[in-house]
Amino acid sequence: IGNVSRNSLYPQIIKLISQRKVPIVIGGDHSITTTTLNAIKKITKKKINLIYFDAHPDFVTSTKDYYGSVISDSLECIDIKKSIFVGIRACEPEELYNITKYGANIIDPMDVQEYGTQKILKKITQTCIKNNNNKNNIYISIDLDCLDPAFAPGVSVPTPCGLNPLEVTYLIKQILAQTKIIGCDIVELSPSFDINNITANLAARLFKEILGSIII
Repeated sequence: IGNVSRNSLYPQIIKLISQRKVPIVIGGDHSITTTTLNAIKKITKKKINLIYFDAHPDFVTSTKDYYGSVISDSLECIDIKKSIFVGIRACEPEELYNITKYGANIIDPMDVQEYGTQKILKKITQTCIKNNNNKNNIYISIDLDCLDPAFAPGVSVPTPCGLNPLEVTYLIKQILAQTKIIGCDIVELSPSFDINNITANLAARLFKEILGSIII
């Protein structure tokens, strides 16, 4: 569709979902995910199983409508018990409280190092995909700061000790090989912070891998 203004994102997603198309949204700060999830839920009437790649859980409740409150702003749209957060390593105290309160499923980069991508993939599958009865309600959200800033410096909140590109690409491709998705986004690319366009190039590669792996 091209460059879409923030105000027109919601009706565009409504239109695409109504036409049984799979929206892939490129941002932009992570709060566009809230808009997209709300539009999808409006049409499908189904809770969404969210696979959320991020350094931060974005589970702030003291403030609304920004990139740090994506999950709390989207609780009416997602099935938190059948969703999973991958790459988490920087939480505010209220986010830790909310993670415990709602029983959120968290995978941090140390888990990936300890158990390997195969076991992590199995956990994602068991949480979000297994026994899902082909509801076609899987949504993947990729904040580029899930990656270690050595690989992706062009983000607004770089956080050390993150995932590497092969881990993220492998997990996404394997998820897409097992299930249909209702939508996807890649967010938080900040060109002014990038170095030699390495984050932009990585985002473009992830975009192409997603396109090549989606089950229609």
